[in-house]
Amino acid sequence: MNYKHNFNPTISDKDIFNEIVKEKESIGYYNLVHQDTSSFKKYAETVKQKNIVVIGIGGSTLGTYAIYKFLKHSKKLEKQLLFLETTDPIDIQSKIENIDLQDSLFIVISKSGMTVETISIFKYINSLVPCDKKNTLIITENDSKLFEYAKINAIKTFEIPKNVGGRFSVFSAVGLLPLTIVGIDIDALLSGSKNIHDSFFNVQSDTNQRILKKARFFTEYKNSFNINVVFSYSSRLEGFNKWYIQLWGESLGKIDRNTTRQGLTPIGIIGPIDQHSFLQLIVEGKRDKTVTVIKVDNFDNDLEIPHVKLDGLEELDYLDGIAFSTLINKQADATIESINSLNDIPCDVMTIDGVCEEAIAGLMYEYELLTSLCAKFMYINAYNQPGVEAGKIILKEKLKGNKKI
Repeated sequence: MNYKHNFNPTISDKDIFNEIVKEKESIGYYNLVHQDTSSFKKYAETVKQKNIVVIGIGGSTLGTYAIYKFLKHSKKLEKQLLFLETTDPIDIQSKIENIDLQDSLFIVISKSGMTVETISIFKYINSLVPCDKKNTLIITENDSKLFEYAKINAIKTFEIPKNVGGRFSVFSAVGLLPLTIVGIDIDALLSGSKNIHDSFFNVQSDTNQRILKKARFFTEYKNSFNINVVFSYSSRLEGFNKWYIQLWGESLGKIDRNTTRQGLTPIGIIGPIDQHSFLQLIVEGKRDKTVTVIKVDNFDNDLEIPHVKLDGLEELDYLDGIAFSTLINKQADATIESINSLNDIPCDVMTIDGVCEEAIAGLMYEYELLTSLCAKFMYINAYNQPGVEAGKIILKEKLKGNKKI
């Protein structure tokens, strides 16, 4: 992964790094890169269904979707991966109508085992087709109510470790199992994330220095630049953007140990589409945003603009013969140059190698590390979500009250 930046804070990061090393002993996501994947691959070999339907929400789906979205058009996959993650009735019906339920494996994912959205959709699926050990898999904590349900019904389960939070769980069974079933190389995914892990925990590495520097800048200048824009120059990174927004927002919007409200606001946009919308706000709007441009070095696609003459549009004939992959990266370069020329918008550029497992996994693991570091600098807990939990309690009471009427 190549990296360029236009900011250069110089404060020592030794203490923060040592805190991360200590945290690594108790927070599980750091060490998922070392796990044995044989049980996932062994189970995947037994799956005959063509439709793999993931029922979950938030951290149970967003990371998996990000990887699948990035890779699916570059792979010859015999199975398709679908996601039921919203209680929008139109969305549920439209997705269900387009798949053969008799040729589907339903993967129910909930860390707590009590997620309202997930169980609601699972109930609906059960009304359409019996869900049993032949067509259902459950991924949850090993002492949840959902685990007990699986045990009673002899349904296969895989565990979400207690010390791995949902939004940090993509490299656990949550993501690796559905992905390996549809044909994604999960060993390559772990290899990509492990490369970043090993490099970051080598204190002398460029990876270590760039992630620490970026985290420090974001937090030291959070009052000036409170909005962090990820500008991804590939439609395939749309899923990554969604995952980043949850990871950043739910991890960093907290009250610190001094009871001060903290938070950085994530925005994910796609180039070149948003060059014609959000870029105007970045360039001439209020100076409260940082910009991270993500480029793909090799799209592994040779589609070109053809030599077609269009009367009256001869001035654009210079486009003829240019590869679309070249065009989109030139558009990214133009955006970067236009931002850097202003000299008052913090901007960094991440260039991932290509459309492959190692590239997307390395990018995602780096953002997990970046999130953890920002939390340390802000003196907050990256791994809880009390604001979300309060809403869940209110929802539960409202639904119970509605049922009594």
